[in-house]
Amino acid sequence: MLTSSVLTRAATRDRATAPAARRSLLAAAASIGLPTLVAVLLTSYQLTTRSIWLDESATIAIASQSGRALWAGMAHDGGNMLVYYALLHVLMGWFGKSVLVLRLPSVLATGLTVATVSLIGRRLFGNRVGLYAGLLAAVSVPLVYWGQNARAYSFLFAFVATSYAGFLALVMGESSRRPGRPPWWAVVLYAGSLVLASYMSFIALLVVPAQLLALYFWRRRVRTVIVSLAAVAVAVLPIVVLAHQRGAGQLFWVPRPNFGTAGALFEALTSSALSPNFALTASSLPLLAITVIFCGLIAYRCWGWTRAHPRERAGSPEYFLGALFAGWLLVPSLLDFLESLVGQSVFESRYLLISAPALALVLAWGISRIELPKEGLLRFGAPALVGLLVVLRGLQVLPTYGVSPENWRAAARYVLERALPGDCIAFYPSDGRMAFDYYLRSGDGIPAAVPTPVLPRLTFARYEPFVEVYKALTPAEVNAVASSCPRLWVVSSHIGGVQETARTAVHYDRYRNMLGLLSLSYSQQVWAHFGYASQINVGLFGSHLGSNKAALDAFVSPR
Repeated sequence: MLTSSVLTRAATRDRATAPAARRSLLAAAASIGLPTLVAVLLTSYQLTTRSIWLDESATIAIASQSGRALWAGMAHDGGNMLVYYALLHVLMGWFGKSVLVLRLPSVLATGLTVATVSLIGRRLFGNRVGLYAGLLAAVSVPLVYWGQNARAYSFLFAFVATSYAGFLALVMGESSRRPGRPPWWAVVLYAGSLVLASYMSFIALLVVPAQLLALYFWRRRVRTVIVSLAAVAVAVLPIVVLAHQRGAGQLFWVPRPNFGTAGALFEALTSSALSPNFALTASSLPLLAITVIFCGLIAYRCWGWTRAHPRERAGSPEYFLGALFAGWLLVPSLLDFLESLVGQSVFESRYLLISAPALALVLAWGISRIELPKEGLLRFGAPALVGLLVVLRGLQVLPTYGVSPENWRAAARYVLERALPGDCIAFYPSDGRMAFDYYLRSGDGIPAAVPTPVLPRLTFARYEPFVEVYKALTPAEVNAVASSCPRLWVVSSHIGGVQETARTAVHYDRYRNMLGLLSLSYSQQVWAHFGYASQINVGLFGSHLGSNKAALDAFVSPR
């Protein structure tokens, strides 16, 4: 009878607690699942609408190779994005080279980034902060943009975020079977994520000093972290060798840090713009102001807490988490800035967006703890403030859909619709041929009147990568082309500029000299321009353009 009574009471208690457990599980799932769904939807919308750009065409050309050619293409990039190229090589072999196939992996990587941000926020601060942080990360113009690109940056952001999730589990979690020891999967997640992130870009390793800074205030599992980092160092050794062989020449186009590049980074991290692709809008300034105000209030509150608890540093969870998120947000940019001042500049916002998840977490945590008045709009508290930020961020995302800052699809169509038998075509730099070639092949076979390539001299029957090949026609080659080609198309983009770096100035002068020689050999020329971030220039040189000249002059490029 006693046993029956105990079992009855236990069953009653289980039935009473079951709804609460289900509600808790649903809340946890929603705090992670809802932001992830929003991120996937935002990056999936009009995924194939935007034209591919030069770097995406390099991805396609490199990943399309096989055997030694594939390895040569990946090695030529210094090992940068090596694993990403290998992944796309497999996917293109299975599913083809459509824009959907090329960009869908980045969509999934963005979803992983947002899910990880929500998971970190929920684990540390509860479901509400996890939901807020995930939504702020999901509705972010730079993360959405790179989530719609066939480049490895979305994977870089995702693996850096998962490395932080693994780091937290490693230093704060415990194995259920071995109390006092970290879970084995945390070590694997931490080290594996850092390795994969490094194979997307070396810039990922800038988070390691930030993580060690946080570990200084925790001082637990230090040996395990050091051993994990030693394993990471061994695993990334192959790309260290490749990068050393390649040198820093591939980053010649990145200028030294200045107010412009610093401003672009600040705009990207706050999700207010993404220069030069998407500039500030009317709603950008309110977003910037609110973000700065919130960050200032959060910093002021944290500073006040540290002054009130000056002795609680070593082993303090508050100091540890403060150093963790402040380091994640600030240390990569600071180290990159210093490196770019004394060595090869790598101060580029797309790399430093690895810190964007940290800002989402800091804002979500800070807003959830700000004491607000009980009257007016602010009486709705943190949900209203987060909602305001999400709306302002969304106003930056919506205008980007369907816009091609670098419209190679329109440029290729423009040439192919107007080409005549006997035409020739030259690309400067040669890299532009890859994007043109992609849209040439994406139709129903190669059109009959395809211009003959003279720069580079490679038939369109072959599809090879050209990475930063700034070769121009020599005077002798110009004479030969003029005598054999009645009309010459010149397609140029990323031609360099005198205001960027010394190398880009040389490239720009080389291009202008080539155009001068062509102008002497052909009596007429007409130009059309496509895009705006890195404008594509399409020129037609000829001696008898005739009635076609008016039609060409009247052409207006779509966005």
